[in-house]
Amino acid sequence: MYRKLTVFFVAILMMGIAACNKNNPEAVAEQFLTGFYHMEYEKARQVSTEETIQLVNLMEQFAIQYPDSVKQNARKKQIDLIEVKEDGDNAVATYTVSDEPGVQQKLKLVKQNGKWLVSHSKEDNIDDAEEETMDEEMQEAAPVADSVTS
Repeated sequence: MYRKLTVFFVAILMMGIAACNKNNPEAVAEQFLTGFYHMEYEKARQVSTEETIQLVNLMEQFAIQYPDSVKQNARKKQIDLIEVKEDGDNAVATYTVSDEPGVQQKLKLVKQNGKWLVSHSKEDNIDDAEEETMDEEMQEAAPVADSVTS
């Protein structure tokens, strides 16, 4: 009887430990995005590569100048993690932020020394901005079909 009870409690304990594992892309993305968008930069740094830490530090320096009202509003933002696609030691999280409804954004993650970290660089922002600009330019340059009235 005691043996069955012990096995049961050990099984419950193991499930609890597995559920609390924060070394997965979903948990890391959630911690980073919440920390970053809520201006709690230490949380974001804890799950960042060295290059990403530099960007977080830069954002924190800008945030020092913001009034408290901006910081309070930042804490109200809701981050919705839509999906995380894992491919070996790389992953990409797709998410939205409540102040930009319908705009899906991506966050890259890498596994370094067995630990998942956010890997975001200045080039990621440039690539995204260039892609948006190119899309807009292509839409403007696209020929408009003449409408025919009968």
